[in-house]
Amino acid sequence: MTPPLSATGTGTGTASAWDELRTIGSEAQWRDAGPEDTVAGIQPRMVFEPQNEAELAAALRCADSAGLAVTPRGSGSKDAWGNPPTRADLILSTEHAWADLTVSVEAGCTFATLQNALAQHGQRIAVDPLWPEHATVGGILSTNDSGTLRIRYGGLRDLIIGVTIALPDGTLASSGGKVVKNVAGYDLPKLITGALGTLGVITRAVFRLHPLPHNIRTFTLAERDWANANQLVLAVQGSKLAHTGLQVRLKSGEQPKVDIRFDGTEAGLAAQSEVLRKLALPATETESNAEVWHARQRLFGPSAQSDRAFAIVKCSVLPGSIAATCDQLRDLSEPLNVSWEAVVQGTGLGYIRFEASQPLPIHQALQAMRARLEPGGSVVVLHRSPGIPEIDAWGDAGDAFPLMLKVKEQLDPKKTLNPGRFVGGI
Repeated sequence: MTPPLSATGTGTGTASAWDELRTIGSEAQWRDAGPEDTVAGIQPRMVFEPQNEAELAAALRCADSAGLAVTPRGSGSKDAWGNPPTRADLILSTEHAWADLTVSVEAGCTFATLQNALAQHGQRIAVDPLWPEHATVGGILSTNDSGTLRIRYGGLRDLIIGVTIALPDGTLASSGGKVVKNVAGYDLPKLITGALGTLGVITRAVFRLHPLPHNIRTFTLAERDWANANQLVLAVQGSKLAHTGLQVRLKSGEQPKVDIRFDGTEAGLAAQSEVLRKLALPATETESNAEVWHARQRLFGPSAQSDRAFAIVKCSVLPGSIAATCDQLRDLSEPLNVSWEAVVQGTGLGYIRFEASQPLPIHQALQAMRARLEPGGSVVVLHRSPGIPEIDAWGDAGDAFPLMLKVKEQLDPKKTLNPGRFVGGI
């Protein structure tokens, strides 16, 4: 229904102009402005909540042609700042729908900034990526950096429900939407997650959200050896515990430590910790702080001795093979005088840092590790310090490579975006 002209409005905008505006987006994205939408005392007529840049641009272009006054609005926390507008017909709302447990965010927003904004409404995106203060939403998606919360809430591909990307030909392609159940069309969000920017430039993403936890508690259990640590990981995974984090910290020559995180009410945490104690006997239990979940990030820090070479790899193995993988690491690194340290999540996804006094032994260790693990797992080289000979970052492209190549040819036929950076030279 076309909104009537009102005494509080400006009288601008014909019925046909409003009708044209209402064809943009869906009916659910439009509503009559209420008293809560006043802008410094001026009452607008309509509020439109665009889902992407194309809808926003179309509404703005249409409003401009019709001579309507447009007020962009985020959360509205500073609507009273500055002078009142001389006119206010249409509000373009970029605030996300808190009640829908979704958020739409520009790709250049840092993750910490986004999480801080969501926390004001008691919500979060349930991922904990590396360097959240600096990493942007687009970069986190491009590298598929989900973090330790993945074991409970799923990875980024499970949490992203919409995306807008700029294709090399200048086309803005959008897929998905702000409603969690919207799965119609090409699954572009999952396709670009982890594509390392080789298919398009992410401009905006829409995520499903989760409530902030009431309380968080982390327990660390020191185990005698790798085998016992692996058994505990499998026991926790096979139990009814509702853990939100599970990782093993391993280092050559040191006792392994298993970290387990729970969140919930105090009563719920007490019940969970009691079950854990029974599972973990006779391991030594201590209550830890949140810093243990930054162990993966610390692997990327500088060496204590600046002249030492190091490399960091991301690997995936079966959860039941964590101890066997540690045995392999020991066997291949000790003859080369290479030390190693690892953080492995309960899913079998691990990050390993190799360090040595010379670059060549690390290169040899990387090659040996890939040869041993690739038949049943994967090894991706994330970082090499200067002097270490070049090695393919990805290793075997696998059976999916022909399909990946066809997608690349369809979206980026001229190989404009990051040529050669991805698997198999894509």
